[in-house]
Amino acid sequence: MTLIFLKKLKSSIPVVQVATLCSAVLSLMFVGCSGERQSVSAVPEAVTNVSVVSAQTANIPDVVEAVGTLRAAETSQLAAQMMGNIVEIRVREGDGVQRGQVLAVLDDAQPRAVLDRATAADLAAQQEISASESDLSLAEATFKRYQTLYDRKSVSPQEFDEIRARYQAAQARREMARAGQAQAKAALQQARTALRYAHIVAPFDGLVTEKKADIGTLASPGMPIFTVEDLRRYRLEATVNESDLRYVRQGQQIAVSIDAIEDREFKGKVIEIVPAADPSSRTFLVKVELPSDPALRSGLFGRAQFARGERTALLVPRTAIVERGQLQGIYVLDQNRIAGLRYITLGRPSAQQVEVLAGLEAGEMLIGDPDHRELSGKKIESR
Repeated sequence: MTLIFLKKLKSSIPVVQVATLCSAVLSLMFVGCSGERQSVSAVPEAVTNVSVVSAQTANIPDVVEAVGTLRAAETSQLAAQMMGNIVEIRVREGDGVQRGQVLAVLDDAQPRAVLDRATAADLAAQQEISASESDLSLAEATFKRYQTLYDRKSVSPQEFDEIRARYQAAQARREMARAGQAQAKAALQQARTALRYAHIVAPFDGLVTEKKADIGTLASPGMPIFTVEDLRRYRLEATVNESDLRYVRQGQQIAVSIDAIEDREFKGKVIEIVPAADPSSRTFLVKVELPSDPALRSGLFGRAQFARGERTALLVPRTAIVERGQLQGIYVLDQNRIAGLRYITLGRPSAQQVEVLAGLEAGEMLIGDPDHRELSGKKIESR
């Protein structure tokens, strides 16, 4: 099309002007063809005063971790020892109780009636003792007088034998009265004990963790009503694989962590190793005693750590970890010191550091304390 346009111009315009015009057209074509956009790279934002550290390997204790459940060292299920309706409940779950405190009351009409009868029988036995002792005293005095007369030949042998028989009968009656009194006292004590069964009392200082009955429930012997736990002592009952049992020793001091109690480590002591393994899981139950602490509660999930040597691990500061929902990451610097968020797999924390299992190599540079800042794509200038 350009050639046709030039031919038309050649027929009507002088040669010099045509040459000038062609040069202008070619210049415009060259400019049009070379007018591509040139991309300009953006300069990354620089962030100063940032702590930069290097991922380093270190020798850390190699441990066998056994998981388990926290239990009270002393737990008691309080059950009824007599039949009767529950007429009063004085505590609820979560209430602290003291030894001997009454927690519930059963209907005591029947045991109280038995106690009244036993009390009356005991009084009757006492009266019988008094009467028998009076008869014995009289029979003894009479026997002594007749003994003197018999020695003087003043009474016949038959009369003396009758008096002696009365004296012996009085002695026997007194012994029977004493036996009856002992029996009455035993019945009275039994009635008093049965009456005490109407009161459900705490066996030790502790906490009510479960209430299994309400007012109006007909309680029967052996029926559980409360569960009380001793708050002073707790132990972790952990399961250990049969292949790791050789690292567990009686009396061993170990570290225990409770998931619900963060940033704390407890010192435990192995107090019992159940000798029989669970046939279904091939594990052994190990009981670890823990020190008294108000934060401990029965049922919490815990981890016991049994030492078995040392191993090499890649560690980073715990402050370097960035939380993104359920994921953990760190800001890693490239060769140009540009930060990028990289998700990693973490292991067990150690003091102020945490082990990295995957996603990071030793010697890589990372930001030690991002402090909730968004640093991806920014150039880092360290302190």
